[in-house]
Amino acid sequence: MALDKATVAHIATLARIKLPEGEQDKMAGELSHILTWIEQLAEVDTAGVEPMTSVAAMRLPMRDDVVSDGDRQEDIIGNAPATARGFFTVPKVVE
Repeated sequence: MALDKATVAHIATLARIKLPEGEQDKMAGELSHILTWIEQLAEVDTAGVEPMTSVAAMRLPMRDDVVSDGDRQEDIIGNAPATARGFFTVPKVVE
């Protein structure tokens, strides 16, 4: 896929990148080369290949999901600079 200077200028505007007029031809060539490489990747047959999150085959350890209220309100609000009736209080920021 070949990009022209106008397309490169438009991409630079969208990306909010200041790209001098003299560098647009060079950037058009580089971006065209990258897009050609991506088109080659699209030709690879990936049927039957499962998605992976890591190159190492491992499973994350799982724990039982137990619901509890924590019962640690005093410990949590004890670190706050100001509290009221068991809640954090913060300075008013909207007038």
